[in-house]
Amino acid sequence: MYLTAHKVCSAAKNLHRAEAHAAAAILNLNQRLAAAQTRNLNQPHAAQLAEQEENKPCMAGYLVSDERKVTSHRFFETKERGKKISMLTAYDYTTASLLDKAGVDSILIGDSASNVMVGNKTTLPMTVEQMIYQIGRAVVNAVKRALVVCDMPFGSYQTGVEHGVENAIRIMKESGCDALKIEGGVEILETVKRILDSGIPVIAHLGLTPQSINKFGTYAVRAKDKAEADKLMSDAIAMSEIGCCGITLEKIPAALAREVTKAVKCPTIGIGAGNGCDGQVLVYADMLGLTQDFSPRFIRRYADLKNIIIDAVGQYVGDVKTGNFPNEQESY
Repeated sequence: MYLTAHKVCSAAKNLHRAEAHAAAAILNLNQRLAAAQTRNLNQPHAAQLAEQEENKPCMAGYLVSDERKVTSHRFFETKERGKKISMLTAYDYTTASLLDKAGVDSILIGDSASNVMVGNKTTLPMTVEQMIYQIGRAVVNAVKRALVVCDMPFGSYQTGVEHGVENAIRIMKESGCDALKIEGGVEILETVKRILDSGIPVIAHLGLTPQSINKFGTYAVRAKDKAEADKLMSDAIAMSEIGCCGITLEKIPAALAREVTKAVKCPTIGIGAGNGCDGQVLVYADMLGLTQDFSPRFIRRYADLKNIIIDAVGQYVGDVKTGNFPNEQESY
């Protein structure tokens, strides 16, 4: 019995020695690998440097290239230089802050908040008060560089020139935005001219105008026939001639959008109008993959935030239910 126990004890000691030697060898190997990695990091080969330079995200260039505040005047300069204008919608402080930091040129306080934020089927329910206080001020407070444009909501300018001018001045004064966007052609030309005469930059909106959905009865592509295309062209030229700082072209044939872009002095901002426009605008929730039930051809999704958010919230719920959150380090 004594011999057996003695043998077991000796075997255990030998095992411990072997484990100690193995651990020391592994530690030594890790130290050598770390030292080699440090040398490689401190003295990268030319090929590594070239690869790192090539793989740098192109976004970094936009972040630092020009930090000046974007103005309506710079919209014209951008077109003259043959550069493109990027625009996205935003409806809250946090999102607008992130878009601005990412280098977007313009942020639209869109009446599309009616669909994205409230869940309405159309943009028509939005009011002047909602555009100013619920979303307008939040976006303006967040933005340092981008040109902030606010939609004039349905009913705020259609009833007459004076009414339109009064609401335009109120939105500018109380939201603090940089410009307004107004849907419609020559039918509202006098209203737009008076707003411009009041010192307010205006971006016109032609093609598919969502505030007129009950008139159109469909969200299909507009200006496919010659008569409507000719009217859109004359509307665009008229808006440009009176001094609009931009024209949004929504869901029209790419060839027509390219012709309009060449015919007008101000930049065109397309959405579903091809790449011949001077810039592009998308609803941020669509391009980030938050809203995936709405999938027209013109949307390109740059992220899948819908599933990322669902997964993250699911993990949080699981951690709370199991008592895993908060842990010791997350408690006071």
